[in-house]
This record gives sequence, C-alpha cells and structure tokens, in this order.
Amino acid sequence: MKHLAHLQLDIPKSENPRIVIIGGGFAGIQLAKGLKNKNFQVVMFDRNNYHTFQPLLYQVATAGLEPDSIAGALRPLFEKQTDFYFRMARVTGIDVDKRLIKTLVGEIDYDFLVLANGSKTNYFGNQTMMERTFPMKQIPQALDLRSHMLQNFEQSVMVKDDYEKDALTNFVVVGGGPTGVEVSGALGELKKHVLPKDYPELDFEIMKLHLVDAGPRLLSAMSEKSSEKAQKYLNNFDVDVKLNTLVKDYDGKKVILSDGTEIPARTVVWAAGVTGNLIEGIPEESIKGGRVAVDEFNKVVGTTNVYAIGDVSLMMTEDNPKGDPMVAQVAMQQGRLLAKNFVNQAKGREQVPFRYNDKGSMATIGRNKAVVDLPKFHFGGLFAWFVWMFIHLISIIGFRNRLVVFSNWVWNYLTYDRGTRLIIRTFVKDKKPKTS
Repeated sequence: MKHLAHLQLDIPKSENPRIVIIGGGFAGIQLAKGLKNKNFQVVMFDRNNYHTFQPLLYQVATAGLEPDSIAGALRPLFEKQTDFYFRMARVTGIDVDKRLIKTLVGEIDYDFLVLANGSKTNYFGNQTMMERTFPMKQIPQALDLRSHMLQNFEQSVMVKDDYEKDALTNFVVVGGGPTGVEVSGALGELKKHVLPKDYPELDFEIMKLHLVDAGPRLLSAMSEKSSEKAQKYLNNFDVDVKLNTLVKDYDGKKVILSDGTEIPARTVVWAAGVTGNLIEGIPEESIKGGRVAVDEFNKVVGTTNVYAIGDVSLMMTEDNPKGDPMVAQVAMQQGRLLAKNFVNQAKGREQVPFRYNDKGSMATIGRNKAVVDLPKFHFGGLFAWFVWMFIHLISIIGFRNRLVVFSNWVWNYLTYDRGTRLIIRTFVKDKKPKTS
C-alpha cells in the first residue's frame, strides 16, 4: 500500500473534543464504550477490523476452535454510538508536539490521544527465535501453527527415518506462564485422545512434549500451590517440564537447551513473554522497560494530553514498583476508569487515580483440569475448570461467539474430538513473517 501519511484522513469535524484511540483490544473497547454519547468525538484505529479474544488463541492453534469464534467485529460494537468513527489502518507514528497521528493512509490531529495497542511477543533480542518459532499473539499466527502441526503429522506417516519422524512429531513450548501451560495441556489432549484416531499407523509414544521455562516454577504469577498442581496435571499428559532451563539454540530442526539436552523438533512455540507494542514518536524518556510509563491517571509521563492503557502502559508506584500485570482485567479496568476521568475532567470534577482490583487469576491444563487463584484462597481440578470456562464464555464478545464456543466445548467434551483439524492454507515455514 502506498504511504499517504501526508494526507489528512477524512474524519468529519466536530464541536466535541476529539479522542483518538489506537487499538481495539480489551482496553480500547472499554474506553470507547465508556465515552458513548459523552460529548466527545471518538476515533479508533486498529490494523484489523475485529477484536481478538487472545486467551483462547491456543485453542485455535490446537484445532479446538475456529478463528471466527474468538474474533468479534469492531464496528457493530459501536453502531449506536454517535460521533464515533472506526478506521482500519496501521498507525506508523505519532507527533506529540503537533498532536498528529500518522498512518499508512493519512494523518489525523487529536485533542487527546490514548495508546491502547497492547503488547507483542518478546524475543529478548533473539532474532533466531523470532524467525524460527511460533508466537501466540494473533489469529493468523494461531492458524499458522495449526496448519504447520497438521502438515507435520501428514508428513510423518510418509517418512521412514526415525530421527526425522521424531522431529516432525515432537513439540517444544518455551515459557511456563498461562499461555505455555495451556498450549502444553492442549497438545497433551491431542496426543492422548485425538491424533491417534487420525493416524493409527503412528506409535504416539514417539510424540514428545516439552515445556521449558527459565524460572524455578510454572505460573510464577500465581500461587505456589497452583504451580504445583499445574505441573502435576501436565505430567499426567506426559509433558516433560524443564525448569531453570533456557533454550540456547534452535536451527529449525533441533533444540539445544542450556543443560545440554538436544531435542529433535520441527515445532517450537514461543510463549516466553511479551513487551509493549511501541509506536514511533513516543518520547524516549517516556519508555521504561519496553512499555510506556504513565502516572496514576494513565497519562504518559512527560507529555500533554497523551494517555496509555492496557499492556502497553506501565504504572509504577512506591507500593507497586513493577507495575500491574499485563492481563485483560487490568486493561479493562483502566479503560473504564479513563473514560470516567475524561468526563470528570470535562466537567471540572476531580479525577480518580487508578488502583487495580485483582479479582484473581486462572489457567486451564486440559480436560477437567484447571487452577484458580482468588484473593483469599485457591482451588484446582474439575470445579476450577468449570469456573475457567464460565469466566471465559461471559468475557467473549457477542452472543453468537459465546454460543459457538460453548457448543464446540460440549462437542469436544462428549466426543473427545477436535472438529477443526483442517489445513485450509498450507504453511511454508521459510516464509514465516519476521515480525509479531
């Protein structure tokens, strides 16, 4: 697409102050909803015309759900909202002095700017891992992993070399957070209940699953009891959990770990962490630890009328020097409060500082197995799994999507089947995008 950043985007003038929101994720949606008919013009930019429910991306990648069941179109969310405009465009930069947003299709000025463009996969500067592993941040990436996985099994029934067969059927997941644990559990379910029916000529003892984490325990942000239960559940799925271990090298065929272990594997899933999705033009003094530093009102430090919410923001306080976790609940709470503060500011009222209300955290590790941490207690097993399903169902955007996801889960539970084991588009590993 030709770069047209010198042109002004066609957004109608308004008597109301213009708030530009970059990003249609959890934070951006809650902010825009909170500004409905509040005497502001709201303009939202996103590179996609849909919102992705990222907590369930791993189920798309492991053939449990179709992508449209966890994606909700953005425009219908705001169809009854006056003075609201959505534009599908990639933002290439901002000019905080001129109060301009630059995109591939033109420029737009703003009265207030809100960065809500989330996070991206953190490879910690390792170019090799960026090029050769599979991230889990976007729907196309999840579909790439699904196609690659199924293509490998189709190929494995045709090769005779044992080493190559091992490499095609082995999986290495890097990162022991919720995404890494949930991917590993889903792969364990596939190994035990699904893939043997599709490939009866394979002995699935050759399919080895490895979860590698640099820390001393899984789910480090959760309680130690939840970490222990998660590891126990993964062991039941024959997942080899390697803690205090780093991936030293990977050439696309063999993984070398810091303890000297060599694992033949054509598939490495990178779930080792995320970092802020920074945009060119943010002042360097406003960037801390790969995120945008904000004050207690989510205003970007060192700027005027620029705010940041969600994963891209970092609110450091004396009581919370590391900032709040990069999770959906933080993003949603910040979006709602910032909307109220914009209204308070316009009416001359006192603004309210943000304080995260931690309602708990959870992770699922396959069928009937999950862990839940609440502020005063924790639990695991079947009940935790039902709680996990309920919370995720009510959080998905759109009744249709909730119905589709629920029906898929019921079908999968009753039949031990994954109905989306389709190679819709062939994935060519050498053509994997270099960014995420």
